[in-house]
Parts: sequence; structure tokens; C-alpha cells
Amino acid sequence: MAQARTLTDQELQRVLDFAATTKAAQRNRVILLLTHWAGMRIGEVASVRYSDVLSTDKQVLSEIRLNATQTKGNKSRTVLLSERIRAELAQYIAAHPPRDIHKPLFPTQRAQGFTPNTLTHIVNGLYRQAGLNGATSHSGRRGFLTRLSEKGVSVRVMMQLAGHSQMSTTQRYIDTRPDILRNAVELI
Repeated sequence: MAQARTLTDQELQRVLDFAATTKAAQRNRVILLLTHWAGMRIGEVASVRYSDVLSTDKQVLSEIRLNATQTKGNKSRTVLLSERIRAELAQYIAAHPPRDIHKPLFPTQRAQGFTPNTLTHIVNGLYRQAGLNGATSHSGRRGFLTRLSEKGVSVRVMMQLAGHSQMSTTQRYIDTRPDILRNAVELI
């Protein structure tokens, strides 16, 4: 099975621009950015509740603590949130304040949370409609780890950020793009 395509910054902007034209523009933007900027799996994004991202005084936390039922592999993990994604979450929550903090952050029309499968279809549809063939709900996570690698972050740190227990798993996520290869030989 082919791996999900990693996006360039311009391609990510293209899908975000397309998402801005959709009915649930802000929701779709934040879902995409949680995969690209926080490296979350689509199933983890589907499982997030307001209480996972908000402190008791309703401020966006600097990390999301996912319990074992919310993750792949049935192991709890912590997702660190950058200032950029925290600002996006704050805007989304300001526009969609919680009635009950234990409800899904991204409710369906019936106020239930999306299943991972349904959210996968939504995200894959956004990529397809933006003309990004080969991009899937896993593209954000692969891009997250690829960008960290390009910035010189160690594989051990990336393992922890991704919630992987094996270094070889993390290494499979890293895409080697032609410009990175060119830059590498120019270091000599």
C-alpha cells in the first residue's frame, strides 16, 4: 500500500484555502491543522473532547492528554500543542463554545462526535477537492514528522511526539524530498 503524500507548505495552504470555502470551514481548518501541526492521528482528532483541550478556566491547554481509549495501540499519550495550533483552537472554541465540556470538540449535526472513519472521508474529500491526489488523512501526520526531521529534530524526540514505541515506525513516516537531498549534498 502506498504511503500518504506529504504536502509542501503551498499544498497545505491550497487545502486550507479550499476548506475555507466549505460549510464547516473553521472546523475543517482546525481538523486539518491538528494533523499537520500537532501530528495527531485522525482517530485521535475524532475522539478529542472540549475537556481535553480546555483548562478549568476555559483556556486552551498547552498539551492534550489522550487516554488509552483515544489512541492507537491502547496506550495513553500526550500531544504537545504549539502556540500556532493553540491560537487556532482558541478561535474555533470562541466560535463554538461548549455547552458541555465532556462533549466532542467536533460534533456532528446530532451533537455526537465523528467516527474516525467518517472524519477520514471528510479529510480525504477536502484533499481530493483541492486537487491533491495521493493525500489522505495520514498526510498531515507524515508531513509533521517529515518537517521535524528536516529541521534536525532527533528521531527519539519525534518518536515521543508521534507516540511510537519503535524508532523504525517513526522513520517510515519521514519523507525524503528532492530539495532536502540536494541541500544535504551541498553540506559537503
